[in-house]
Amino acid sequence: MTVPGTRASSVLAETNAMINELVDKYGSPPVQVTMDTLFHDDLELESIDLVTLGVMLAARYGEQVSMAEFLADKDLVDVIGLRVGELVDYVVSQLDLAAGVG
Repeated sequence: MTVPGTRASSVLAETNAMINELVDKYGSPPVQVTMDTLFHDDLELESIDLVTLGVMLAARYGEQVSMAEFLADKDLVDVIGLRVGELVDYVVSQLDLAAGVG
């Protein structure tokens, strides 16, 4: 389920910027991600890139945003098919929990 609203748009924009930091390290041109962008198939990011992105997200949003926790219940097929929107939804839900929203 995709979380609508300003917070999701903001998290998507910030996640897009972080992803562009990652792809820039590979010498790739900037990308524009959407909620439907696939980390593996569309962006060709590897698991180590997801770890790096997780560190970046925790630095930006705090330790309540844990990539390890987010990925813990996913199997390999789920991780390979992971969409940016799933991560954005998770970040928004964790921010809402921390703020006592919902």
